[in-house]
Amino acid sequence: MHAASKPQSRHSKPIDDLTGVEVNDDFDRFEQKFDIYCRAMWDPQIKSDKTDKFFEGYYMPFAKARKTDGFSLKDYAFRNAAWHVNNVIRDVEKAGEFRKEKPNEIRKEGFWDYYTSHDEGWHEPYPYENAAEATRDLRKVAGFCGIGDLGVCEYDERWMYKSLFSMQGNGQKPQEIPEDIPNVIVTLEPMDRELIKTVPSALSGAATGLGYTFDGVAIITLAQYIRNMGYRAYATLNDSALCIPLALQAGLGEVGRHGLLINEKYGPRFRIGKIFTDMPLEINQPKKFGVEEFCNTCDRCAKACPPKAIPFDAPSLHVHSESNIKGVTKWTPSAEKCFKFWANQNTDCIICIRSCPYNRDFSKNIHKLWLKIAKSPFKKLALKLDDWFVDRRRLKTSWWWRPELKKTEQADSPKRVKKKK
Repeated sequence: MHAASKPQSRHSKPIDDLTGVEVNDDFDRFEQKFDIYCRAMWDPQIKSDKTDKFFEGYYMPFAKARKTDGFSLKDYAFRNAAWHVNNVIRDVEKAGEFRKEKPNEIRKEGFWDYYTSHDEGWHEPYPYENAAEATRDLRKVAGFCGIGDLGVCEYDERWMYKSLFSMQGNGQKPQEIPEDIPNVIVTLEPMDRELIKTVPSALSGAATGLGYTFDGVAIITLAQYIRNMGYRAYATLNDSALCIPLALQAGLGEVGRHGLLINEKYGPRFRIGKIFTDMPLEINQPKKFGVEEFCNTCDRCAKACPPKAIPFDAPSLHVHSESNIKGVTKWTPSAEKCFKFWANQNTDCIICIRSCPYNRDFSKNIHKLWLKIAKSPFKKLALKLDDWFVDRRRLKTSWWWRPELKKTEQADSPKRVKKKK
């Protein structure tokens, strides 16, 4: 993934030397309809009665509660409540100026389409003295909105969806973000670490649901602020463009073996939001802190993944299906194996995040020290320290609901000895 040491392709850009992304000659922009979750809407190879019930289960009348730990009625009740506000915003049918133009279009905002729930902004751009002033004010507002981390990169058409998914017509529609937008604000919204300890469970899905909810509310608010200052702003979550390449270019982290972004504040434990804007802003530089080198020695996520969707080998151009982007050298998990496990479990899964050594509370000094070791040449030592001192086993959901039970049950049970690696 070291682009600087490889021959440049016709799709390469100077920014790739800084991110380490290697783009091959057979690169092609991604069609959103081939996203695994979109394929579950139309592709008979993915769509099934089980996948339909998986999506329906996010509404309580269809939740499949059972006696298995983590899948009780109250676990589903909390998970679905955590998703509720996000779902309300996602499925808004009459909001913003876009609705006046296309009142009959089916939209899933934040997932298939950018958010349109905005009021009209100021009629002319605010005359900032410079980009530094605009960036300082933006970060101030973003922090107040609860955004955990933020970076800015230049618009890069390579990572924009070639076409958008639609449930109407032939399943595709043109990209809606204007091509003359110069900047992309990328935001990170942290997810709750204690809930993630219970994955796989319906309960752990509450961390994902609230992550999306908080992220959506934050970027809609931030985009409205930008519009109120007289500039264009299009708030997006999973829609419109690939998140991770833009986050790399915005200096928010590196990609791990599990295919997720790893950030110095939150590890892989967050949701990503994007705002496309013409507000004049300072551009961040990509930042590397040894993640690829660390992941070359670590395979914890690949070993922990039940369907074996995560590769054990080195980054490559290999793709499993049309659900993977072509022509980029990277670690590429199998979207089909991953989503099949989700459907079988009847909830989303982030075991890869739970098992990742970077999944830590980096506000604590002990974990800051670990990160320094992980950045250093002593990466194998950092990995051993994680094995020795961090319990990454699944937390029983009854212990999350009632933490006092953990002490009682542990005292009554024989002590488990951790196996040496």
